Amino acid sequence: MKEQSAKELKLGIPKGSLQQATVELFKKSGWKIAGTDRSYFPSVDDKSLRCSIVRAQEMSRYVESGSLDAGITGKDWIEENGSDVRLVAELVYAKASFRPVRWVVAAPQDSPIKKLEDLKGRRIATEMVNFTRRYFSERKIPVEVEFSWGATEAKAAEGLVDAIVEVTETGGTIRAHGLRIVAELLESSPQLIANKKSWENSWKREKIEQIRLLLQGALSAENKVGIKMNVAEPNIDKIVRLIPSITAPTVSPLYPTAALHGVKWFSVESVISEDVVRDLIPKLIQNGAVGIIEYPLNKVI
Repeated sequence: MKEQSAKELKLGIPKGSLQQATVELFKKSGWKIAGTDRSYFPSVDDKSLRCSIVRAQEMSRYVESGSLDAGITGKDWIEENGSDVRLVAELVYAKASFRPVRWVVAAPQDSPIKKLEDLKGRRIATEMVNFTRRYFSERKIPVEVEFSWGATEAKAAEGLVDAIVEVTETGGTIRAHGLRIVAELLESSPQLIANKKSWENSWKREKIEQIRLLLQGALSAENKVGIKMNVAEPNIDKIVRLIPSITAPTVSPLYPTAALHGVKWFSVESVISEDVVRDLIPKLIQNGAVGIIEYPLNKVI
């Protein structure tokens, strides 16, 4: 194994459904991670980072042990592994892979199971065995929990088990298999986590904080755009009232020679939601804005 430099942070990138979205998020944040489709140790354009591709289900274990200083995984797998790690940031992203998901109990539509207590003495299949056992044990509901290697919904639909504990975003796949949701057990979203000893190291903590800051800046910019325009002084007040912004639009006077017929002109700039732009631009034009520019954003910090 490669010897770790004193100024090197070992970072885990989740393999699977989160992988490509994570790489894209890091790119927007300022890091280019390459070779993820060919190697478990992709290159990154930052000599102080060493990346490893690790299954999200195992990530928190490697971070807890110190094999990794930090990594990204779901809250669900931290709960499943019972890992003692530092939670640095929640990473909720508009892209499908980063949206919050729910772990639910589901049973066949015609099942007599209507509430959690009805599962007493029943068999449940799930990938989240440890979490499910703890959940029902804490509520003093005796159940038999078995690990599912996949096709979990089909096992309940075919009567191989009485119910399942499965992850879902909208519930569509569960309904498509003739099942209904009995209860929601856990909402999970991607988390940036750190090893607790690594967090105590001042250099590593600063590096992890840098990653957190820029990742969250990229997340904040998701579905937002910058907009810029020129406005004559008589129209400034009504244009400013039209424009939504984080605090207030930036208004800057143009160079004095830009005055036309003795009227001062201003540059107005703001950050707004992308879905607002299509309705806003016609209103801005109607109220005297000219030279409107819309541009994409990488980060909003």
